[in-house]
Amino acid sequence: MTILITGANGYIGQRLIPVLLKQGHQLVCCVRDKSRFTRFDKLDKNQVFEIDFLDPATHTPLPRNIDIAFYLIHSMSSSIGDFSEKEALAAQNFLRLIEQTSCWQIIYLSGIVNEEKLSDHLQSRLNVETILRSHRIPATVLRAGIVVGSGSASFEVIRDLVEKLPIMVAPRWLKTTCQPIAVRNVIQFLVGVMGRKSTFNKDFDIGGPEVLTYKDMLQQYAEVRKLKRRLFIVPVMTPRLSSYWLYFVTQTSYILAVNLVDSMKVPIVCRPNNLYKELNIELLSYRQAVQLALERAEQQSVLSSWRDSF
Repeated sequence: MTILITGANGYIGQRLIPVLLKQGHQLVCCVRDKSRFTRFDKLDKNQVFEIDFLDPATHTPLPRNIDIAFYLIHSMSSSIGDFSEKEALAAQNFLRLIEQTSCWQIIYLSGIVNEEKLSDHLQSRLNVETILRSHRIPATVLRAGIVVGSGSASFEVIRDLVEKLPIMVAPRWLKTTCQPIAVRNVIQFLVGVMGRKSTFNKDFDIGGPEVLTYKDMLQQYAEVRKLKRRLFIVPVMTPRLSSYWLYFVTQTSYILAVNLVDSMKVPIVCRPNNLYKELNIELLSYRQAVQLALERAEQQSVLSSWRDSF
């Protein structure tokens, strides 16, 4: 099949490309800067398009023979406050381009949105879902929990905190529950729903086998690394102080720290479904995901990083 990947230079895009190439698919990749997209020797360079979905002036017609399109564009790391408008505009511009092709399935990686009160980031993901699903092309939406893998923003934040701070005085949002998922499983879900008509015009929550708090995640990381860490939760740390705490202690940007803190106050737990069984996916535990990520980092074989999209 001929498959379009938007956000091809991003964290998930760079993980997805080698899997699809190995399966023999023809890929069409959309990036904002071709000069930074040089890792994949097997790609037909004529099938790499330099498109900024926020700027119609950069839009050129895509190949008509596209079968499936992955929509992997997110703006959480690039701005505070106005990324919702940007994400909505990008989705609308994407649909204008893709409707000129023969595409018959859109696959969107979203976030878990099961709470009444959502963060700006999660509300924006839900808005994009609504835009994509309003089109005539069937959309399959995968709503992921915290993605754990070498180079992922969540993993890098947790690693920095545990490695650098023997004693942590932490904000109360560390008690928030979540359902982390290994990046390997995310890719398996994305590939697994390709062409699967039973998933058309539907959404599925995808997460690992455990519901944990962020405190649990920090403690389990420390146990995997055999590090003794003490963690104290205080109720008085404001969102702004929490953002500065992440920014100064970890390698995250201040923009991403603000948006992460905003989202970490909201529980992100999956609605039950059997998609992983239908796709024959073995869900990895959080400890297994951490161990795999550490091995990748130690071997200096990190395939992609959350910074790659910049």
